[in-house]
Amino acid sequence: MKISMSLVHLTTLVVLLGLPASAQVDAPQARIINLGLDPHDIGVLHLRTGYVSSVRLPEEVSSVVLGNPGAFKAEHSEAEPRLVFFKPTSAKPNQTNALITTSTGHEISLTLLNEGSTAPSGAVDYLLEYERPHSFLIEAARPSFVIGDTRTIELVGDTKAKSASMENESLKEMNTGAAHWEGKELRVAVGRTEQNEQEMTVAFSVLNSSPRTIELLPPRVQLAGTSDGKHKKAIKAEPLPIKEYRMISRRLIPGEQTEGAVVFERPPFKESRERLTLELAQADQVDRPVIVPIEFVANTGGSK
Repeated sequence: MKISMSLVHLTTLVVLLGLPASAQVDAPQARIINLGLDPHDIGVLHLRTGYVSSVRLPEEVSSVVLGNPGAFKAEHSEAEPRLVFFKPTSAKPNQTNALITTSTGHEISLTLLNEGSTAPSGAVDYLLEYERPHSFLIEAARPSFVIGDTRTIELVGDTKAKSASMENESLKEMNTGAAHWEGKELRVAVGRTEQNEQEMTVAFSVLNSSPRTIELLPPRVQLAGTSDGKHKKAIKAEPLPIKEYRMISRRLIPGEQTEGAVVFERPPFKESRERLTLELAQADQVDRPVIVPIEFVANTGGSK
């Protein structure tokens, strides 16, 4: 009996001693990745069952969408507005995509990869951190201004307020002159346009003529084509990538007006039946944008 109990104790000891070694073999390779904030790039996040991975952005997150919410989980808290946490909910290998939208309209596309719990030891991205690219100046005949919030600059007190005020005044200056408004409750007018080679800067004004407070979505620019038939219905609308944009305010009370500007890469040519258009919509009426035409060749400043 004593011999049998000794064998049981010995077997248990061998099993317990073997667990740490096994766990060490299966431990994944932890990684911290840094990427530039580029809307044209798709990041890859390597996940593993039993681990949580985080994505840190240089600005606050407004929404997170998963392609397969049954196999992956995303968490975002207002207490950590720049962090999004991802983890797989299934032990089976799987993959999907995720789309993160920030408060200023940037969109970050991700591919989520889960190799499964039975896969050999591999890399797990503990942290994927996006870094803001350097801002740039728009060359123009008049003094230029910085478009977008593309670099974190730590300013103190009155200096920070003065910088924001100067930027807003530059936007207002680009929208001086007689405005040709489009739309009814949401009214949009295009201001001064500037061109530097194929890069265009278009200023615009937005007026809330509705009896309620509205929230604006980021602007869009499209190359729209029309048929040459009797009714000239639109036959295509190709969205153009926006490099940066800025609006003084995206939330407007009744009767309030705001100014903005958008920077995009203009195509080198277009057909005679095509035109450039600026589109702005309310957050609760994304299917009813106000469409305003843009001159294909800038009418002032900055041409080369």
